[in-house]
Order: sequence, then C-alpha cells, then structure tokens
Amino acid sequence: MKIRLSAKRDTARLVDIWLAAVRATHHFLTEDDIEFFLPRLRDLHISALEVHVAEGDDGDLLGFAGLDGANLEMLFVDPTHHGRGIGKLLIDHAVALKVDVNEQNPGALAFYLKCGFTQVGRSELDGSGKPFPLLHLAQLG
Repeated sequence: MKIRLSAKRDTARLVDIWLAAVRATHHFLTEDDIEFFLPRLRDLHISALEVHVAEGDDGDLLGFAGLDGANLEMLFVDPTHHGRGIGKLLIDHAVALKVDVNEQNPGALAFYLKCGFTQVGRSELDGSGKPFPLLHLAQLG
C-alpha cells in the first residue's frame, strides 16, 4: 500500500468510498442528509482540500484524508477495509494537528482518541449549520 496525492481521475472512487463509509458509520444521518452532503463533497470539498489517498497494491483506492493546512477535514476508509490500519496510516502520513468529529459517531471518536487526539472543544452545529454536534480534537505535545 502507498499514500499519494489524489488526482482528478480519483474523484469518482473517493465519492464511492465516502458514500459507503458514511452509510456504514454515520447512522445519525438520514438519506436526505447524505443527499445534501454528497454534491458538496463531490463538487466543492474534494477539489478545495489537499487530498491524500491510500492506494492498495492492486491500484484500488482504499481510503482518503482531506487536509486544509493543519486541519484534517475528512478521513474516510472503504468499510470493507476498516480495522486494517489504513486510517492510522493516512493520519501518520498527514501529521494532522486538529480534526473535528461528529459527536454521534462513537467509532470515529474512539479511533481518533486511539491515534493520540484529545478533545479540546465542542460545537452544537456542523460546518453546514446542521444539528450534528462536532467534537474538536487536537494532537497535543
């Protein structure tokens, strides 16, 4: 497996990974919520961020991390590859200092805490103004 910067040709696969991962882990979202976020991810966020992809030996993309400077804005791994160290590999590669995680996603919170992040704050609304509380995490020291 290798980590590389994403290319335009990766966008469709990144959207597929995002969709599968969100459906597998973000049980607090309705299908309407997912449909709200999907075009924003596809048309805005992926192109606006520095996106690193984890690529398997067969060339398939297994996950990705989107960075905005020192902020880890998104981290998604294909659910068929959860628990295999891909997310940790992407974090170690990115050396992210801060990340927001949905409070209603305990699996993601546990993952980030295991990776050495600490909660440093909380917001009632997500970045789109939706009522999905965010926990602000940072790697300290």
